[in-house]
Amino acid sequence: MTPLARDADFQKHIFFVQSLLPLGLVLWDWSRGKLGANPVEFVTRSTGVLALLFLVITLLVTPLRKLSGWNWLARHRRTFGLFAFFYALLHALTYLVFDRDLRWATVPEDVWKRPFIAVGALAFLLMVPLAVTSTNAMIKRLGGKSWNRLHRLTYLVPIAGVVHYWMIVKSDIRWPAAFGAAVVVLLGYRLFARRKPVAAPIAR
Repeated sequence: MTPLARDADFQKHIFFVQSLLPLGLVLWDWSRGKLGANPVEFVTRSTGVLALLFLVITLLVTPLRKLSGWNWLARHRRTFGLFAFFYALLHALTYLVFDRDLRWATVPEDVWKRPFIAVGALAFLLMVPLAVTSTNAMIKRLGGKSWNRLHRLTYLVPIAGVVHYWMIVKSDIRWPAAFGAAVVVLLGYRLFARRKPVAAPIAR
């Protein structure tokens, strides 16, 4: 195994452990009864924020790689994206298990009363095909062009996530505003980079 491959494996393990660390801290505090008066709400909010955070990190990889030259970051974009889905899945399961007691028939009425749930569900459903097709085998099966078109949904998911978060917050909007600003900047960078004219070759 080459030193570069060993470094890539080491980086992957580091990112994997660090990505699970927030969940470990939440579970540790839950086991000690340190999550406040409403532990279910705390876990629901925490997993939702973590999902949005990893979506932003996933969007950050491309501009950070291009501006810094850290091309090795591209290897880990898939890991960050899958952890975004992982925390979004925990977010959804916490709602279904502890809030709805797995009573699926009550979900439509709850969505009608609380529209932010519909926006969150949309964001989660958009993430499902991205997670399912994240393997190398699926990339080969779909073909590069089709896979890239599908994974443009990556740009819609954080927008829906920010709207979902914003609709939940009643007064202090600083955190959803911060996430919204980050998403605007990262998506704006992509539009700017796409429209930036390519420099003409210098005549000799």
